[in-house]
Amino acid sequence: MTAKRILMIVGDFAEDYETMVPFQALSMVGYQVDAVSPGKRPGDKVATAIHDFEGHQTYTEKRGHDFTLNADFEGVKADDYVALVIPGGRAPEFLRLDARVLALVRAFAAQDKAIAAVCHGPQILAAAGVLSGRKVSAYPACRPEVTLVGAEYADIPVDGAVTDGKLVTAPAWPAHPAWLAQLLTVLGAEIRI
Repeated sequence: MTAKRILMIVGDFAEDYETMVPFQALSMVGYQVDAVSPGKRPGDKVATAIHDFEGHQTYTEKRGHDFTLNADFEGVKADDYVALVIPGGRAPEFLRLDARVLALVRAFAAQDKAIAAVCHGPQILAAAGVLSGRKVSAYPACRPEVTLVGAEYADIPVDGAVTDGKLVTAPAWPAHPAWLAQLLTVLGAEIRI
């Protein structure tokens, strides 16, 4: 059933937690999460990186786990999904250079579908030209990219998230509880305890 599918675009050195946690959490509450990467097939793996905040001027990076893709990037289309999830890490640096990725992001935006991006994920949204006039959070180093495309940078705590229409963004993985809760709210999901 297409009404419950979410597309996640990842690449090598996507942030480990920002890939694994949303994939698992959204799957746990009943969504089919299709994880794809340009040039890779189902069963292929992407390397992840673990970013941590250890008191330096910026995050530190260590090698993370391998993440196995479960769907094929070729042929995916926004029509088949209710949301797009873009993890951060280093992957957005090169994914934003892929015209097919940018076209897919633009299709989600044009159809007013939910888009959730965390950390460096908004680099892809900026490159796709879908942030103008929006309130957006991202890792602080991405602030210039966000503001240069005409968006308002939301300077929020690292464990916070911001929703602007159907766009849900957050600065880094410590925001997973807020970021995922806001995405589920945008999707109209109801979780009962």
